[in-house]
Amino acid sequence: MTILKTDLSLFENIVGWDFKENFFSVSSEFGEINIHYVDENKDAEEVVLLMHGNPTWGYLYRNMINPLKENGYRVVVPDLPGFGKSDKFSIRYNYTYEGYVDWMSKFIEGIDIKNITLFCQDWGGLIGLRLAAKYEDRFEKIVTANTGLPTGKAQLSDAFGVFREFLQIKPDLHVGGQVRNGTTKGIDDDALTAYNAPFPDEDHKQGVRQFPNLVPATLRTPSAEPNKEAWNVLRKWEKPFLCAFSDKDPIFAGVENSFFKLVPGCKDMPHVTIENAGHFLQEDQPEACVDAILSIKDL
Repeated sequence: MTILKTDLSLFENIVGWDFKENFFSVSSEFGEINIHYVDENKDAEEVVLLMHGNPTWGYLYRNMINPLKENGYRVVVPDLPGFGKSDKFSIRYNYTYEGYVDWMSKFIEGIDIKNITLFCQDWGGLIGLRLAAKYEDRFEKIVTANTGLPTGKAQLSDAFGVFREFLQIKPDLHVGGQVRNGTTKGIDDDALTAYNAPFPDEDHKQGVRQFPNLVPATLRTPSAEPNKEAWNVLRKWEKPFLCAFSDKDPIFAGVENSFFKLVPGCKDMPHVTIENAGHFLQEDQPEACVDAILSIKDL
């Protein structure tokens, strides 16, 4: 059996994470997989969808959920398959870019969320922007933060190459340490414990290791063509599109310029550079991330 069901007891003592658990089951070619998600303030009309990347989970947004609730949003925070409390595969090749788009498409349709403001970082953007392009009628606003939608045409950063290689060769991968290394402020022991909780052994870490290999690095990389098709939609996207990249992220530095240049919805938006923040800006400057979302709430 390649599907690993989450041992929820691993999360019992997570500090600062007391949100109600929700699960939605989606079909895959390997069997049914459960996606865990937070769903707060369900009666609100406006939805903010917070999508994480690698190697984090919904815990990354723990300091943003309540402030967004208080400002009238329904807050939905899924754990991508392979991460957090969602099911995982013990075989890394079961994870594919198109698989993620398919699973998260079924999730969005299944819980039937609309009027969505997307906040996406890292792989949350690579997947989330594909979803927004696919479901234009459901997504109203987009906030991108340290992410992109590569098509294989532009060379990926050297920092990404180093990160990708490290994840392939490190025999005893300390996931929490990777998150800590992507911040400017560091994280405390409670957060380290939280980020390590989903990964009790090597079998559970296969999504973490495989994710970098799925990024379209050349024009022949799988998903390069579907990403080009998504860009065709984004080139015509006139709804609000805000960039809130951090000032100290070596992986996605400068990527926001492609959005400024190509997405019509970027025009006249209150774009912001979030200062003193690394790759995981949600850890370093959660308040600034919330402010970025709120800055386009009434547009």
